[in-house]
Amino acid sequence: MKTNPAKPTRRPLLAVASLLPALALGGCGAEVVGAAATAGALSATSAQQAQAQQKQIVDQFKSMQDAGAARAASAAD
Repeated sequence: MKTNPAKPTRRPLLAVASLLPALALGGCGAEVVGAAATAGALSATSAQQAQAQQKQIVDQFKSMQDAGAARAASAAD
């Protein structure tokens, strides 16, 4: 059976129709990956800030402890 060259076939249309949802879902996947990367970067920045703040607080406590020990030593004299 020969196909009529004047009559368009549905296969290219079917291929395009099946490709559109895949492209749409692929775009959503890229957006999700981008959002996850952004969230990861923000989490890393927050962790670095928290570590810096923790170090600052520990240093302040050590300074206060040293000052208290110096006051106790001078009061004992």
